[in-house]
Amino acid sequence: MSQSNDRVLAGILCMIAFSAIAPVMDAFAKATPDYIPVMEILAFRFGLQGLFLLPLALGLGMAHRPGWRECGLHLARAALIVVATGLFFTAIRYMPIANAIAIFFVEPFILTLLGGFLLGEEVGWRRIMACMVGFGGAVLVIQPSFQDLGPVALFPLGTALCFALYMVMTRKMARVTHPITLQGYTALAAMAIIAPLLLLFDGTGNALLDPAMPHGFAVWTLLAVGVISTVSHLFISFAVRLAPAATVAPLQYLEIVAATAVGYWAFGDFPNALTWVGIAIIVGSGLYVFARERLQSIRRRPLPPV
Repeated sequence: MSQSNDRVLAGILCMIAFSAIAPVMDAFAKATPDYIPVMEILAFRFGLQGLFLLPLALGLGMAHRPGWRECGLHLARAALIVVATGLFFTAIRYMPIANAIAIFFVEPFILTLLGGFLLGEEVGWRRIMACMVGFGGAVLVIQPSFQDLGPVALFPLGTALCFALYMVMTRKMARVTHPITLQGYTALAAMAIIAPLLLLFDGTGNALLDPAMPHGFAVWTLLAVGVISTVSHLFISFAVRLAPAATVAPLQYLEIVAATAVGYWAFGDFPNALTWVGIAIIVGSGLYVFARERLQSIRRRPLPPV
């Protein structure tokens, strides 16, 4: 097997590992007792990521001193992922993990449209139609949840929008920065946003921002969120570095399978028939978008010299 094939296989295995592990992190976030505010869960999630990755980047000689412009980009990127994760963690406190992830998976459609508007990428009518069909599938998942929960059911859509913008920035920044360094700087920038908010709202009684001293089971769930999120995001960072995005991105839909299994085992949640129809529409539309992207990338390759 050639070295190129080895790299692609490694990338595929990394994406499968991410899809299997990420819902476990979500389950620990959902299981964290309600007296711990979502912002404090985020502090553990990004704080431990920085604690692990920044020393690693320094030890491997991958770190550098970013300029003011790069610092601004890291802060903007961190703000997007903090909002995205905060909305998602809030949503899964009230709804099944599989439902929330299914709604979140409109993100590839949003990213496709943003790529056309912000990056000048070609977006044909077929992909626009697939995006519209995918959003229709999301409505099938959202509708019963919205009747029961209200606006909270829309939070995964906010996660999808913020994460798509985050990925647009990542596409550009990852070209010049190693994944370990990029994730380490993201964690540092995220803590620069989170820590002042926790200090500012300490003692206010705000359910989302007032920190509480964790004890007992909460200590273990918070540590698990931080450790598992670090490992899972390293997997996805290396996946897109080792293999073409069009090859590994469809494998992320395995996350819905893993989320269903984890949610059923840990919380007794299982999607109903209408939700499964919506999930099937979202996945089918997404796979079509990825297939079109793969076809277009093949067509754009220069012909070999004769």
